[in-house]
Amino acid sequence: MVYYANYLKFMERARSEWLRSLGIEQDKLLANEGVIFVVREAHIEYFKPARFNDTLDVSVAVAQCGRASVTFEQRVTRCVAEMPLPVLCCSGRIKVACVDGATMRPCTIPPLILEKFSVGDVS
Repeated sequence: MVYYANYLKFMERARSEWLRSLGIEQDKLLANEGVIFVVREAHIEYFKPARFNDTLDVSVAVAQCGRASVTFEQRVTRCVAEMPLPVLCCSGRIKVACVDGATMRPCTIPPLILEKFSVGDVS
């Protein structure tokens, strides 16, 4: 079975890929804007286990967007051949803060980035 903490890794990777799909590379964000995103809160609920070699799907949706933080709703599901719908393994609500890369203090999300976030976006 998948170790419970690994679901957080899967969610992190999905958020990074979601940002990349919006044209936001995190290393360039630090280099050009001087900011990075860090996890502030994570609330995870587990339902069914995933197992070795399961195909997993991790969704990302913006639930709330503020001046210096974004809250994501995420779900990890697995496909099961004998079931018509994916099986929900876990869901989470992850709050990510925008911080100054040098001081690690909260700062506002750059406007060009903020306009790309819209509540309800899913991937």
